[in-house]
Amino acid sequence: MENTARWTIKVSRDTDISLRTYLAQQGMKKGDLSKFIERAVQKEILAQTAVDVKQRNADLSDEELEALIDEAVSAVRAEMRLEAQVKAKVR
Repeated sequence: MENTARWTIKVSRDTDISLRTYLAQQGMKKGDLSKFIERAVQKEILAQTAVDVKQRNADLSDEELEALIDEAVSAVRAEMRLEAQVKAKVR
């Protein structure tokens, strides 16, 4: 991992034993604990973000939501094309 931060966390003894048992059963080693926690945090952030977005857009019709999605996808594609063109000119 690049640019890491050190955390000091506390969990219950039961959680510690459960997680370490799970990691051992999966053939993971002690160092994999950090990777497991990082993936779990990323998944939780993604899940909470999805809930927030759904709540924020709950009052939109399907057509309005589809139009917003199409607009965002078009903007990202245009940005990616521009970046590709800039990279091609640099080479």
